[in-house]
Amino acid sequence: MRRTIFMALLCSLLLGTAAFAGSITGTITYDDKVPKLRPIKMDADPDCASKHTSPVFPEFLVVGDGNSLGNVFVQIKNAPASSAAAPSEPVVIDQQGCRYIPHVAGVMAGQTIKFKNSDGILHNVHGLPEVNRQFNIGMPPSLKEKDQVLNKPEPLFKVKCDVHPWMNSYIAVMSHPYFSVSGMDGKFEIGDVPDGTYTIEAWHEKLGTQTTEVKVSGGAASADFSFKVPAKK
Repeated sequence: MRRTIFMALLCSLLLGTAAFAGSITGTITYDDKVPKLRPIKMDADPDCASKHTSPVFPEFLVVGDGNSLGNVFVQIKNAPASSAAAPSEPVVIDQQGCRYIPHVAGVMAGQTIKFKNSDGILHNVHGLPEVNRQFNIGMPPSLKEKDQVLNKPEPLFKVKCDVHPWMNSYIAVMSHPYFSVSGMDGKFEIGDVPDGTYTIEAWHEKLGTQTTEVKVSGGAASADFSFKVPAKK
């Protein structure tokens, strides 16, 4: 028992503040009238239409049970100093059912983005960054995947398919690992956050950006957001 306690204390001393790293979790909701979205018209490409047996709706507003809001990118704006290197594991964005999955993603600068073509039909991946160099990757049925690396941090930018105009996604290139994307349940988690007071930013492609302050102190902190349609000016 004494040895176990001693080893725990030694690990805490060696790891310093990392031993007290916590997490920031939250839930994002949509506090407004949910519009009736029109299904995407995929008839222009029968190969796309044939991949679905029910209507497919645009992903710019994904509202789940309890008005939970998905596809919201969350990050620490005043991120703590981090020595974390770009993960060796790629972030995968798949072209499946003539959609980009996931619709919103974050990567660290220098991390590989693996674009897959699970549809087995002609797609192209046209990235529109402004800090990094733009890219346009043709993906015929024979090309199942293609890697892309962006080395400079950059806010969220759009990726589109010139073949299928309804297909789009958003990618953020980050200088740190403190970010997340809300799921269909509206929940997100940013892990391994050292003690401190932080500004948390939540971004939605149509509903804008919100910020809030949280304090992490020896464990977990929470930050919830509620979005609504911006008032017309």
